[in-house]
Amino acid sequence: MGKPASRRLLPQSSDSVLFKTMLLLLFCEQVDAQCKIVKCNSEYLAATLNLRGSSKNVAYCNALRSYSLCTRKTARTCRGDLVYHSAVHIIEDLMIQHNCSKEGPTASPRPQPPQPLPKGPVKQEACDYEKIFREKQGKVPKYLHCGVFGDPHVRTFSGDFQTCQVNGSWPLLDNEYLFVQATSSPLSSLTNATVISKLTIIFKNMKQCIDQKVYQAEVGNLPAAFDDGSLDGGKRQGGSSLTIHEREPGSYIEIQASHIGTTIRVRQLAMQLSFSLRMVEEVAQAFQEEQDLQLCVGGCPASQWISRTKHLSRPTAISQESARAVCREKLPVEDVYFQSCVFDLVISGDANLTSPAYHALEDAKDFHPEPGTLHIFSTGVRSHNVSVTFILLLCLTTVMGYW
Repeated sequence: MGKPASRRLLPQSSDSVLFKTMLLLLFCEQVDAQCKIVKCNSEYLAATLNLRGSSKNVAYCNALRSYSLCTRKTARTCRGDLVYHSAVHIIEDLMIQHNCSKEGPTASPRPQPPQPLPKGPVKQEACDYEKIFREKQGKVPKYLHCGVFGDPHVRTFSGDFQTCQVNGSWPLLDNEYLFVQATSSPLSSLTNATVISKLTIIFKNMKQCIDQKVYQAEVGNLPAAFDDGSLDGGKRQGGSSLTIHEREPGSYIEIQASHIGTTIRVRQLAMQLSFSLRMVEEVAQAFQEEQDLQLCVGGCPASQWISRTKHLSRPTAISQESARAVCREKLPVEDVYFQSCVFDLVISGDANLTSPAYHALEDAKDFHPEPGTLHIFSTGVRSHNVSVTFILLLCLTTVMGYW
C-alpha cells in the first residue's frame, strides 16, 4: 500500500486556530435547530480562549478531544450540514498540528451559570436524598462504591479492578450532579506507573439545595474548605446538605453531599492523593452518552491498562518477597489490595506505599454495599468481582441442566 496523501495544514499558530474557528461561527445562523454543532463550537472556544503556560498544548489536546466527541454525538442530526462537516475537518487538522492522540483525557466541563434562588420556603428534607427515597420506596437506596489509589489502581462501581497508566487528567465521574477529575503524574522516570497528584471535584448547581461548589487538592495542599473558602453548599436553604470536614489535618478530608446521597474521602498518603466514594446508584447513572468516559463507571481505556504480573517480571527496586512481607503486616488477606500494595512497593521501593492500599481497603469496608464481595481475588490485568450469589445461581443452572 502506498503512503496516504498528506494533508495541507495551516501554519501552527494561534492566529490560524482563531481564523478557522471564526469561519465556523460565520455559518452558525444557518445550522438546523436539531444539529448541536454550534454548542460544540462554543464549548471548544470557551475551553481554549485563555490558555497559557507550559501545559497549554495538553489543554488544547484535551479540548480538541472533547470537541471531536461532541461532533460525533451530533453526527446523526447534522448530516449534510456545512458547519458540521467543516468542524470535523478542522478538528482533524488541529489534532495533527498539536500532535494530539485521538484517545486520551478530555477538557473539564464549563462552569454552570448560577441559578436563581427558589421562591418560597424550601424544607431541609427536600435536600436529603436518602430520607426522600425511604419515604417514597419504603427502603434505603442502593449504594455503589468507587476507589482510586496508588499507581493508580481503580475499583469501579461494577467491581472491576484495574491498574492503569493514565498520565494526565482523566474524569473519574462526570454525571448530571458531580464532576471529579484526577490528574496523574509519573511515579518515577524509570517506569510508566503514575500516581494522582491533583483532584478537582465540582458539585453542580442544584437550585433548591446548593450553589455550585468546587474543591481542589494537590499533593502538599489538602484544603479543608471549598475554593471559595466556604464549608457548605452556600446560602440556599438546603446549603447544609453539602458539608466538608477535616478528619486529619493535611492528610484526610471527607465531603458529605446528602442532597445526592454521596460521601467522598480524599487522602494524601506518601506524596500522592487517593479518592474513595459512596454514591447512590440513581445519581451514578445520571449521565448522557457523551459523558461515557468515567473511570469509576467503565474503568480505564484498554490502551491504559497495566499488567501487574508483566511489570513485576522486570528488574525492580526491591524483591517481591520483601514487598510481600511488608504488605502482609497491614493487609493479611492476599486480595487485589494486597497485590496492589506489593506492586507499588516493588515498582517504587518505598515502604510508605503500603498506606494507600491499606486505607483504600478500610474505606471500602465503610462504603461497599455488599460486605461479602469486599475482597477481590485475581492476578490478571483486569479483575472482576464475582458475587457468591452469582456463583450459586450458575451452579444451580448447571445442575438443573442435567435434570
